[in-house]
Amino acid sequence: MKPINKYIIIEPIKEELKTESGLLLSVEDAKHFRYKKAKVIKSGTNVEHIQKDDIIFYDKNAGHDLLLVDIPYTIILERDVVVVL
Repeated sequence: MKPINKYIIIEPIKEELKTESGLLLSVEDAKHFRYKKAKVIKSGTNVEHIQKDDIIFYDKNAGHDLLLVDIPYTIILERDVVVVL
């Protein structure tokens, strides 16, 4: 599997969202956040600053889902990434 151009294959990370005081946020509260966290599986041929295994935050409305060998992935564009950890 090799993405081309500015596409990135990611695997979304499901995480529990907590406030600083330790309170868990509900799914409804989490829907108000604009960005989601993911692990980069493979970067496209024209992506320069995002590497395999990077943890990123991306726009939650971006991308398309892909099922490959029974494993769900999401395909996004490089421009949808806002933070690389």
